[in-house]
Amino acid sequence: MDSLSIDSTAGRDEIAEADQRAAKRYTSLIRAAKLVSAHGEFVCVIRDVSSTGISLRMFHDVPGDEIMDLELQNGDRYELRKVRSNAREASFTFADEVEVEGLISETWKYPKRQLRLNLVIPLSVTTLAGKCEAVTSNLSQQGASIECDARLALDQTVRLQGKHMPEVRAKVRWRKDNCYGVVFDNTFTLREFGVLAAQFQCPSLVRSDEA
Repeated sequence: MDSLSIDSTAGRDEIAEADQRAAKRYTSLIRAAKLVSAHGEFVCVIRDVSSTGISLRMFHDVPGDEIMDLELQNGDRYELRKVRSNAREASFTFADEVEVEGLISETWKYPKRQLRLNLVIPLSVTTLAGKCEAVTSNLSQQGASIECDARLALDQTVRLQGKHMPEVRAKVRWRKDNCYGVVFDNTFTLREFGVLAAQFQCPSLVRSDEA
């Protein structure tokens, strides 16, 4: 019974890979997105895509989950099933056939913004008046939304630091109650952003030479 089950699973994977190869592929597509798994949200790069599957590259090892979601920067979301993975690269099939042209064009319902991860990271916030504690609600390469009990002023310069996150200077751009939007003076590269997110959520995915 066990050997039959293994053979059946291997057969399904081979069929899925064959279907994926048979569908028309767009190999020149290089775009940042996020891979959502039970372990968290991770930065990935779309390498190529067809109506039945997609190939992704990470900045660390691929999460071990078999079923994950791909979320584009415009909020569109697709359920994926892992077909194979090799260190930082993986191929997936879509749970449902997708319209490739729609995925590539990535239509925006709202103003375009950078890739954001819903990360809750404790931070220390340093101002001229002293130091206080805060927590992020989301994070991007360029800035973050934070919750902080201290009163911060618009355009105020602050310094932020947290676990796995080097100290960064930022400026307050908006506020609502105890929530603030800050923009970093120096932005993270996509790789730095991806590794930071993995270190905080699932450190085992990051090798020592990538940290």
